[in-house]
Amino acid sequence: MSDAAASAAERQQWYVGPSADIPDNGRVVVEAGDKTIGVFRVDGALVAYENRCAHMGGPVCQGLMVPRVREVMDDQGRMIGSEFDPSEMHIACPWHGYEYNLKTGRHAGRTGIRLRSVPVEENDAGDVYVHV
Repeated sequence: MSDAAASAAERQQWYVGPSADIPDNGRVVVEAGDKTIGVFRVDGALVAYENRCAHMGGPVCQGLMVPRVREVMDDQGRMIGSEFDPSEMHIACPWHGYEYNLKTGRHAGRTGIRLRSVPVEENDAGDVYVHV
């Protein structure tokens, strides 16, 4: 058995709740054994991350969820303002403001930094589970 298959076999399934409790751009934070997991619905898809910021371990999944802020430039390439881009949702860690893309878990400015993802599934009955 490969290391990945062995790791998957060792994971436990944890009930999160009914799918209806996680609206688009919503979240639920649950305890799964010795870990706290944030489950989010972004553009209709579920994603889950350990509630631990890559910076200093803060409770990132409980942070502010905001659309990405983009700079608005004029014809000469000068910044003339900023605007929210609701097509890309982010979460900011409440401890130090580290910001991550909710779809990918990657840091907004340093893509080599990312949140630890957790497998999440929704069954035909509308129940959501994470595997830790």
